[in-house]
Amino acid sequence: MSPQDAAPGGIRIGVVSDTHGLLRPEVVPLLQGCALILHAGDVGDPAILETLAQVAPVRAVRGNVDGGALAALPLTDAVEVAGHVVYMVHIPEDLDVDPRAAGVSVVIHGHTHRPRNERMDGVLFLNPGSAGPRRFSLPVTLAILHLGPDGAEAEFVDLAPGP
Repeated sequence: MSPQDAAPGGIRIGVVSDTHGLLRPEVVPLLQGCALILHAGDVGDPAILETLAQVAPVRAVRGNVDGGALAALPLTDAVEVAGHVVYMVHIPEDLDVDPRAAGVSVVIHGHTHRPRNERMDGVLFLNPGSAGPRRFSLPVTLAILHLGPDGAEAEFVDLAPGP
């Protein structure tokens, strides 16, 4: 499935995190056609959310580097899309709900800069990785989340191939 395709009968959501003030030029075209964009914190510059909002509605949570105007962002956020509850928090250890008990389908987090696509107890835990400056030798990625009647699936898009 290409990043531009939506799951049959589903909704396509762009998921980014850890931009740290850098919105790479390839991000916006990759998110075209998304019904929603979720930013899992460490935005770094309010202009990033403004630019993303020109593509699709944006929901964002505050990361540990988000001060100034970004300090007004919530620490957590939950949104219902296509019958799925998606819960966002920047630091995974700050998760303040039992996702399964709360009916959450997907937990989105950032902070580690490491892509994660893992199911635990029926809940998808998704870290899109860092879409901002490269950190150490970690990949630079975003994720596309497909939500539909058959469940939740995520794929990663590599923004900066190579070392």
